[in-house]
Amino acid sequence: MNFVQLLSSLDELLYELMSWLIFFPITLWRILRYPLATMRYAEEQLLLDADQQYRGTVSPPIMLILTVALVQAIGIAIDGGSAILKSRHGLAALVNDNTSLLLLRLLLFGTFALVLAARKVRRSGAGLDRDTLKPAFYAQCYAISPFTLLFSAGTSAATHHFPGLQIAGVFSVTAALLFYGIVQVRWFSRELNQPLIRSFIDASIGMVESVVITIMVGLLFV
Repeated sequence: MNFVQLLSSLDELLYELMSWLIFFPITLWRILRYPLATMRYAEEQLLLDADQQYRGTVSPPIMLILTVALVQAIGIAIDGGSAILKSRHGLAALVNDNTSLLLLRLLLFGTFALVLAARKVRRSGAGLDRDTLKPAFYAQCYAISPFTLLFSAGTSAATHHFPGLQIAGVFSVTAALLFYGIVQVRWFSRELNQPLIRSFIDASIGMVESVVITIMVGLLFV
C-alpha cells in the first residue's frame, strides 16, 4: 500500500468514525420510538447490496458495540472503573484492561441477542443456519442496545453512594427491563403470528435462558 492509498483509507476510516457521532443517537432514538419497525428495518436492509445497507443508521452489530463502549465510559465516569479489572479470581485474571472488559461485556449482552434470535428461528420452523439466524440476530442487536445502555448505566448508578443517583439507577433498570420485555413479546407475536400469551412464554424462556448463560459465564470471573 503506497502513501496515497494509506491516506485514502484513513480518510474513509475517519469519516466513518465521525459519522457515528450523528448516526448513533439517530439510530438509538429510532429504536426507542419505533422498536419493532426498526427491528424489521434491520432485517430488510440485509436484502440490499452491501454498499447500500444501513445508509441512514448504524448497522446493528456496530450499534451494540458502540453502546457497550458508551456504557463502559459511563461506568468509568460514575465508579472510576470496574471491580473485575482489580480481581484476580478465576478467569477475571484475563480481563486486565478496558479492551478485554469491553469484549466480555459484548459477549454477555450479545448472548441475549443470539439466544432470542435462535429461539425465533426454531419456533418459526425454519432450519437454523447462518442465513436464517443472521436477520433475527441483527434485529435483536437493535433491541438489546437500549436495554444495554439503560440497564448498565442504571446498575452503576444504583450502587453509587449518592442517593439521587441510586434512585435514578433503580428507575433506569426498571425501564430497561420493561422496555426489553415488552419489545420481545410484541416481536415474537408479530414474527410468528401468534397470540401475546404464547409470545410472552417464548420471550420469557429466551430471556431466562440468556440470564442463565450470562450468570454461568459471570461465575467464571468471580
